[in-house]
Amino acid sequence: MGAGLGAGFLVAVFALFAIMVGPQQAAAQGTVKSTVGDWQMRCETPAGAKTDQCALVQSVQAEDKPNVTLVVIVLKTADGRSRLLRVIAPLGVLLPSGLGLRIDQNDVGRAGFVRCLPSGCVAEVVMDDDLMTKLRNGQAATFIVFQTPEEGIGIPVSLAGFGKAFEALP
Repeated sequence: MGAGLGAGFLVAVFALFAIMVGPQQAAAQGTVKSTVGDWQMRCETPAGAKTDQCALVQSVQAEDKPNVTLVVIVLKTADGRSRLLRVIAPLGVLLPSGLGLRIDQNDVGRAGFVRCLPSGCVAEVVMDDDLMTKLRNGQAATFIVFQTPEEGIGIPVSLAGFGKAFEALP
């Protein structure tokens, strides 16, 4: 997590978006301010905050396993210095294998899971310029979760509108 980032901000943002695992729950949390491509900008004012905290959100499910869903969340930290990519995967994923990412069939790497909640397990990375460029220029991302060391499940995420949506993110 970004250095110098207030713990209160992280708790507030995590509380807001961690409960957005199911499509029914996602619709009830935050206000959709805009939709660009396949990304929704959802905003909510956490208790004690003076301004909205916003994030880009996309909820998807595996094509061949409808019970395997992901919530992909992209946000800027309050200090504007870091960009976070947070993915909430379903319970039952193999934690040591982490979360794999491919963009347009090119391996980008893996992120470790940082915590599990009753609603799912969370992987999070600080997005560097290289990853931002790949996300902006890519057509599709595939997040890979593992249920066994040998069985990876690829879950496609559209990158349509990502660059424009990210630029609009406060």
